[in-house]
Amino acid sequence: MSQKLANLQAALERILGDKIKRLDSIKGELTLTVSAADYHDICLTLRDHAELKFEMLVDLCGMDYSAYKDGGPSIYADGPRFCAVTHLLSVNKNWRLRLKVFALDDDFPVLASITDVWSSANWFEREAFDLYGIIFDGHNDLRRILTDYGFIGHPFRKDFPTTGYVEMTYDEVQKRVVYQPVTIEPREITPRIIREDNYGGLH
Repeated sequence: MSQKLANLQAALERILGDKIKRLDSIKGELTLTVSAADYHDICLTLRDHAELKFEMLVDLCGMDYSAYKDGGPSIYADGPRFCAVTHLLSVNKNWRLRLKVFALDDDFPVLASITDVWSSANWFEREAFDLYGIIFDGHNDLRRILTDYGFIGHPFRKDFPTTGYVEMTYDEVQKRVVYQPVTIEPREITPRIIREDNYGGLH
């Protein structure tokens, strides 16, 4: 671990104390995991504390950890399903931090909005809502941003079918776009492989 990363880790441990659920150093990056209850207050601290000064939110995305339950040993195997991952930058201190928070309810995932802390979170939170169904409480315009307003479901969830639920076509009679149930039948296509007798120099 570099000295700069060690300084950041020490500052986080000193300032946040027992509000840290996990603090991992992997491949030269720090990942801080906090509880949903502390999320908003910790974001304010990360931005405003003189020793941290994370004045920029670079990215925020949703995550669905449901598949981790089937993939063998993992620190996420028995935890909540939905998570928001935020990447922060301090220009003043020249360091970065990954911040993770898990929604407590898998059926209705809710997290605090941090748009009042970093305005750049606005469209990122809308994207996480659209694709994962995470509700950001306090967001003043939480609506879909990538899919259609009438879209059903959240397409980045692991249980969303790859073919979707509906297909869209243009109706010549009605002169408008219409939605119909998906008519694609799932099938497995195995390519037929033909090789010459001496393929690759094998006899």
